Amino acid sequence: MRVVFMGTPDFAVPSLEALAAACDVALVLTRPDAVRGRGRALVPSPVKARALELGLPVLEASRITPEVADALRAAEADVFCVAAYGCILPDEVLTMAPGGCVNVHASLLPRWRGAAPVQRAILAGDEETGVSIMRIGHGVDTGAYCAQASVAVAEKDTEALTAELARVGAELLVETLPSVVDGTAAWVEQDEALVTHAAKISKAELMLDPADAARENALRVQASGDTAPARCVVAGRGVRVCAARVGEKDVASGGVAVDRGRVWLGCADGALEALRVKPDGKREMDASAWAAGLRGDGLAWERA
Repeated sequence: MRVVFMGTPDFAVPSLEALAAACDVALVLTRPDAVRGRGRALVPSPVKARALELGLPVLEASRITPEVADALRAAEADVFCVAAYGCILPDEVLTMAPGGCVNVHASLLPRWRGAAPVQRAILAGDEETGVSIMRIGHGVDTGAYCAQASVAVAEKDTEALTAELARVGAELLVETLPSVVDGTAAWVEQDEALVTHAAKISKAELMLDPADAARENALRVQASGDTAPARCVVAGRGVRVCAARVGEKDVASGGVAVDRGRVWLGCADGALEALRVKPDGKREMDASAWAAGLRGDGLAWERA
């Protein structure tokens, strides 16, 4: 089976690897190198880096120009596969391959259509989420799906859950693709009454707040990442809370309790125990190391 793969971030890499092992990958389309890090150096996308390691032809594009469309057509693929490419595909691309264009989406559609399905599932307290193999259509994640697989959310943070979904999605894609190409896949239209939208996460949404419940704050920490960290101000200093859990300590809202290397932040209905933190200007550390610097009575915390 001859395929064209389109993807950009780490989430897409397992799908690329699975396709390279099972199919003839004629072309890999990814977004151009981007400036990253303090050195402001141009860095290739994870998909580009892995594709080059696998010896696959790579084309970089932030939009589908006539030249890109010509390259896609010349690939003569049976099907186009997409995983978080990050570019709107025009109608001519969606219908260019005989098998059409299928996407690996990180949710159990129609729940969590949109840009941040993993974080939205965590923030909502969903017990499970998953991946869907879907057709790409005109709306945002509105296409029919032909396969789904579920995973438990549990205590996994965004990074761990995304990595698991990427692996499950890659396996499901390769398993499903033959039926997509030969026309035997059973497509299910999404129930519009069950749709929820996964809008991009803003930094403000993940700010910790003593006026909110401990579980709500714990879910913010679980859903946080480098682009939208869970932050607050403790004893007058900014800090990112990297790992936390609902604690058993009885602490007044806005209060801070420190005992034997453990730190609890008082919330509206209990306490949030900080497990790992990154104080502003310092490295990430265990709460026990941070606790050593939290001294004095009447310690307090507030929203950043």
